Amino acid sequence: MKKAKPSKPSGEARHRHRRRFGRSQDPQVEDPYRQQAKPREATLCPGCGAVYQAGRWRWAEPPASAHEAFCPACHRIKDNFPAGVVTLAGDFLAPHRAEIVNLARNLEEQEKAEHPLHRIMAIEEPAGGLVINTTDIHLPRRIGEALHNAYRGDLDFHYDEAGYFIRVNWKRGA
Repeated sequence: MKKAKPSKPSGEARHRHRRRFGRSQDPQVEDPYRQQAKPREATLCPGCGAVYQAGRWRWAEPPASAHEAFCPACHRIKDNFPAGVVTLAGDFLAPHRAEIVNLARNLEEQEKAEHPLHRIMAIEEPAGGLVINTTDIHLPRRIGEALHNAYRGDLDFHYDEAGYFIRVNWKRGA
């Protein structure tokens, strides 16, 4: 007598634990800058020049009939409300400050070429440290991992459970 094969779970049950989208799409993660409705097609951001076309913000030539509205990244910059903060500390930082800032700016350029909303808002210099504020949660993680890969040191990530925010701490002694 043949044993019956167990039935395969439905598509939803099979993918119940798999993340199909990024963290920002989770319903419990609140992002006050996430647009509730899609902007009209061919919307130009007057702040940075990004164009909303085909369902996403991108770098493109705006059509003559483009509407104007600020993109979420420009809103964050205007409100000084970062989605990510990278805090750098330690004795290693002072003599290598220029290299580290260059590394962060190069990563920003790479990320921004593909994703116009992923930008560095500001680089601040509190006593003995460096703080990099960003408009998204992906760029800070890339910066932290690049610093760790290049210079080692201690690296910590802290995601806000209820909000769209990441704090990355990197520290290295001499």
